[in-house]
Amino acid sequence: MSYDDLEDDAAQPVQKNVSQKSTSPISESDLQLIEQLKQQINAVFIGQRDVVDQVMVALLAAGHVLIEGVPGLGKTLLVRLLAKSISGEYARIQFTPDLMPSDITGHIMFDNETSKFRIRKGPVFTNLLLADEINRAPAKTQSALLEVMQEHQVTLEGEALPVPEPYLVMATQNPIEQEGTYPLPEAQLDRFIIKIKIDYPQLDEEHLMVKAVTANQVGDQFSINNIHQQFKPEDIVRLQQQVAGVAVDDEVSRYAVAIVRETRNWPGISNGAGPRGGIAIIRCARAWAFIQGRDFVTPDDVKHVALPVLRHRIILSPEMELEGMHADRVIAVLLDKVAAPRK
Repeated sequence: MSYDDLEDDAAQPVQKNVSQKSTSPISESDLQLIEQLKQQINAVFIGQRDVVDQVMVALLAAGHVLIEGVPGLGKTLLVRLLAKSISGEYARIQFTPDLMPSDITGHIMFDNETSKFRIRKGPVFTNLLLADEINRAPAKTQSALLEVMQEHQVTLEGEALPVPEPYLVMATQNPIEQEGTYPLPEAQLDRFIIKIKIDYPQLDEEHLMVKAVTANQVGDQFSINNIHQQFKPEDIVRLQQQVAGVAVDDEVSRYAVAIVRETRNWPGISNGAGPRGGIAIIRCARAWAFIQGRDFVTPDDVKHVALPVLRHRIILSPEMELEGMHADRVIAVLLDKVAAPRK
């Protein structure tokens, strides 16, 4: 059977268990707060509503985000908008080939005034960290984020120092074909709960963008002066705890695991997703259900978040790459072939 045959078969709809509950304990004020934040970001980050939804999912799921797109599509702008909307601490690291791991995590230094050694904390000690153009630095420097992304702590001279909560790393990268980039190691990629791809906007949206940037202002930067702080750090932590309590039926979690396991045997995929893939799908599905005002996860929620969760966790076979196939198309076919649970 050819890959095109698989795609044709995938066009057949699969019945899903989408039973609804009549009530939801989720606070209307919390849902309004989330919606206000999305509208505020969408007002500046024009034409990328799906991208904003995925960022909100990652934020509520307490996961880190990898954003990929060619230069000039607003990857850094998106992170700046989110940072200004949260009244926590914010830091930015511009990754370059000569950046050292200690420039990220910090180091021990001698204080001449006290004649003692003291710890100089790096920029990772913040609530929201922007790792800008992370693949401009080699793997040695990228690996400085591994511990803090997984453990929410940094070990300096044998001492484990926690970072403030909530903690979110948003990394941007240019496509690997761009000159002067390094591929992210698999261990690094696996730390990101989702990978977001930003594409060129539609014609009307690009026109609105041009008008917004050129309207009575100097330079080519979007003005974010009108962005208001919507969240406090404790609000984010509270919402993340609520999301963790969203109910997941055993059949729905089995569905998520079945999708992940299928990536390990699917034609055209040489390396499938590991167990972290299933965990990430459930975490993101809970967040998406919460945003929709539900306190339970449906198979549709799982399918909705599976693509951004899995696209950076699989490696296509050389044959698929030679044919110009991309991970998104392979995953889309796979998702339509894995049977969802029925009532």
